[in-house]
Amino acid sequence: MKSKANFTLVLAGLLMVCGCKGYGLLYPVRGPLASMTPVPSYTFNISYPGAPKNDRDQSGELSMVLANGESFSGPWKMPYVKPGKQVSGATTTAGEGMAEAWDAVYGQGFYVAHVLGADRVARSALKGSQGTVLQIEWWDPGPAGTTVVGSKGVATDSKGNIYKLGW
Repeated sequence: MKSKANFTLVLAGLLMVCGCKGYGLLYPVRGPLASMTPVPSYTFNISYPGAPKNDRDQSGELSMVLANGESFSGPWKMPYVKPGKQVSGATTTAGEGMAEAWDAVYGQGFYVAHVLGADRVARSALKGSQGTVLQIEWWDPGPAGTTVVGSKGVATDSKGNIYKLGW
């Protein structure tokens, strides 16, 4: 029993040092892909660190391949602001123009009520191998360190599609 507990502690320590990997899904909810039957979904891979310190940003990598073979890969970033500090404006340019996507997926006013000015919004802007630009955002309403668990997210592409993120 004692060796099992030691093994668990060692494994947990390694995961915290090495970071984590996971996956999610993009579901088209508006645009040309959403009108297809059946509606496609796309798996993306994500890497992210373990629990952050309160004085540093979180970041990682996203990658995915669409059904047409177009591949995307690049960084994401979630700035973290210490409690009590003012969040100053947009944290990256990738977030511009995403209000429509948030409201399309989660209902009118969601962006203003939850995402605008929030200190735990991750963003990524990726250019695909065939030229498509994909913008992804997710909002983490949980405590620092969760990164993905409980997050809500959206994406848009340069072909007029809006996606809901699923974890």
